Amino acid sequence: MTALKTGASSVTKPLRLWPGAIIAALMVLTAIVVPLVVPEGRMFAVMGGVLGGLLIFLWWLFFSRARWSERLGVLAVMIGATLATSLVVHESIRTGMMGMMLAFYSIPVLGLALVIWVVATRRLAPAARRVALVAIILIACAAWTLVRTDGVAGDGAAEFQWRWTATAEERLLAEAGSERTAMVIPAPPAQPPPSPAARNEPAAPATTPVTPPAAAPATTPAEMPPAIAVTWPGFRGAHRDGVTDDVRIRTDWATSPPVELWRRAIGPGWSSFAVRGDFLYTQEQRGENEIVACYRAKSGEPVWVHTDSIRFWESNGGAGPRATPTVSGERVYAMGATGLLNALDAATGSVIWSRNAASDTGGKVPYWGIASSPLVVGDAVIVYAGGLAAYDRATGKPRWMGKATGDSYSSPHLATVDGVDQVVQITAEGVASVAPADGTLLWEYPWPGSSIVQPALFAGGNFLVSTGGGTGGLGVRRIAVSQKPDGWTVEERWTSPGLKPYFNDFVVHKGHAFGFDGRILSCIDLEDGQRKWKGGRYGNGQLILLPDQDLLLILSEEGELALVGATPDQFTEVARVPAIEGKTWNHPALVGDVVLVRNGEEMAAFRLPRANR
Repeated sequence: MTALKTGASSVTKPLRLWPGAIIAALMVLTAIVVPLVVPEGRMFAVMGGVLGGLLIFLWWLFFSRARWSERLGVLAVMIGATLATSLVVHESIRTGMMGMMLAFYSIPVLGLALVIWVVATRRLAPAARRVALVAIILIACAAWTLVRTDGVAGDGAAEFQWRWTATAEERLLAEAGSERTAMVIPAPPAQPPPSPAARNEPAAPATTPVTPPAAAPATTPAEMPPAIAVTWPGFRGAHRDGVTDDVRIRTDWATSPPVELWRRAIGPGWSSFAVRGDFLYTQEQRGENEIVACYRAKSGEPVWVHTDSIRFWESNGGAGPRATPTVSGERVYAMGATGLLNALDAATGSVIWSRNAASDTGGKVPYWGIASSPLVVGDAVIVYAGGLAAYDRATGKPRWMGKATGDSYSSPHLATVDGVDQVVQITAEGVASVAPADGTLLWEYPWPGSSIVQPALFAGGNFLVSTGGGTGGLGVRRIAVSQKPDGWTVEERWTSPGLKPYFNDFVVHKGHAFGFDGRILSCIDLEDGQRKWKGGRYGNGQLILLPDQDLLLILSEEGELALVGATPDQFTEVARVPAIEGKTWNHPALVGDVVLVRNGEEMAAFRLPRANR
């Protein structure tokens, strides 16, 4: 009897497979269905996969009935294989935030591999099961060596490509090397580039005029617009508020769609455009060269390029400059991703002066690069590089340096409150305002958080500011600024979660704010912050307000142009057409009836149908 009891207790129970199989099936279903029905679907699918993978590991450790030596051995093999794989994956996956995300992306893959192994080998001999385990884990890990990422989309999900396929930049450089139709980029200097400190001396010209062959025009066979005389001076237009009232357009795009004027491949970068007459200016990356480029606004033909031997790259946003040039008078002012500030002749691109703002302020280059578009106020050029800095417009000599206030991807913003001109800057510490003449601090408002979008000023010295963060952010806050006999005061009015822009700027119109709540357009009331409506999916796009027509001109993250009513009653999409291909985070520019759009791969111009006034 004792023997029988002993024998019965030594019988090994079969593996409990159903929990792991159910979790794996739900993971696959989540990955397929959630991106189709949830605005932030891809990232939710990733997080759902991470949760599912962790649940699979919990099942395996505590509820699978496998031998403890096998349970722990499987995890040891997975950890070892993952660490080894991290040494040989593509740089875009190994570095930056993607390097941290690799573990998250690996968890669901390894979890699925574990379930497949358990189900497929449950009847094999122990030795065969161990061999199969090692094989399937190695295959799961080796898959990461076959891909790279071209950064992340606005929802945070990685954009994977096969490792051996050329990037858009590599294709552009290959074309430039084999075809005379592409822009000619001068070779880097033979000597090593000067140090940041040395760059604070007047720079030698590094500009090449470009004349494309007559046999290869850059235009499409479309009617050309008249000479563009209206100036779009830089980031978000004349007042950095994304508002223009220079034109009235027709909205029946089904019968009168925008007409493509030209289209051209371009190097990576998140710059927008500055326009002066028939010249447009932007920034891009071409291999090891960071460039400021001038093109014809009417045809897209290149005019000149200024190059600096600088390459900025990080795994989420990719390569290239982040800021937009500013054109003022006969000069163009451009800030590079590492803090190099150039003053160039607008007609020829010749260097007038050059400074390294990051060296001047003692600030470090933030993770996503310096994104401060230069602000021209009187005879000073003001930028942000870890702190505000002002330079003499004519000579480039420093005027004043503000205190260090941490990272910021927002640009200096000129505002007038109680008749006093001031420069408002949003940083990771909050909002601060200084006198443009000498940098004297006027007021500040601490509100730590994201520091990407521009503030919006509306009636009575009220500002709308944001901590950003997409759907995970706090939203926007209305603050009231006023000058009292004993100094400036700042009072909080309300905070609204109804509008949570991340890096998508918003506009103010007739008592309401219009912008992005995550990836969906939203409207809130400026009186109390209450949401009026939310609708339309445009990814992490950008927009321009046409106030005379109560219209929003939207450039979606997918490169579409759309018209949406800028009214508080309801969301109404009036029209939508495709414009450019690829991830589009760059702000559009509207000059007369011509809208200029670009991303990190191409740029194009469209003539909008004019409405009769």
